[in-house]
Amino acid sequence: MSIKSVLITGCSSGIGLCCAEGLKEHGYRVFPTARKQEDVERLKEQGFEAFQLDISNSASIRHALDAVLDATGGKLYGLFNNAGFGQPGAVEDLQREVVREQFETNVFGTLELTNLVLPVMRRLGEGRIIINSSILGFAAMPYRGAYNASKYALEGFADTLRLELAGSGVYVSLVEPGPIRSRFRDNAFVLYQKNINPETSFHRKRYQAMEARLLKQGPATPFTEGPEAVLKRVIHALESKRPQARYYVTFPTYLFGYLKRILPTSWLDELLRGVE
Repeated sequence: MSIKSVLITGCSSGIGLCCAEGLKEHGYRVFPTARKQEDVERLKEQGFEAFQLDISNSASIRHALDAVLDATGGKLYGLFNNAGFGQPGAVEDLQREVVREQFETNVFGTLELTNLVLPVMRRLGEGRIIINSSILGFAAMPYRGAYNASKYALEGFADTLRLELAGSGVYVSLVEPGPIRSRFRDNAFVLYQKNINPETSFHRKRYQAMEARLLKQGPATPFTEGPEAVLKRVIHALESKRPQARYYVTFPTYLFGYLKRILPTSWLDELLRGVE
């Protein structure tokens, strides 16, 4: 049996790096990518066939995918769309260009790469598209509006694509993590400082609590899990004969998935308003 190839975006650290390492150990030929060249070089030092890929740049997407397909003879079994970031801030404090930047990476780039990969998988008659969404892809929480919206959009595309690919041999799965140990909060705080002015905002008092959360050392919540929890679901999505449409990761995702099904919207809103 030939070794199956998997392309992963956003592998500089956290979930992407963990999944690249785990899938390689699991016998896959893994092509991890990262936006910064120094991260690509570090991946190469670990023995990976790594490439630079800025998911917000069309030329970079095409160049990286061409390089992967050249290396595999035009074959690709799996794509794990993991690259993304979270822009904090109240909706009324988000400038148009800030929201556009959030969507360029989290949505438009992911969709473009997926659409370029699909003809390859259709020709082969098999493939797995895995999209790293979030608990915030179905349960919006305050002061995360740009990120909430980007993940909701990804879920809409994934649900539609799953219907359109029926019978093709290509399966689409969403992974929906809650809190995972990563550099996500560190990166989010940098973007908060860059794009939000709390001193002129109606929400400045709430921003103080948000800043404390973003700067908190250690796990964000008692339910935080390691990125290995995501790896477990990615392996299942790649190997199951009938991969799930959605994979919950961490207790909060299971909890809010259940509460959204049974609670009136007003009751759920009351719970979500209290989330920092």
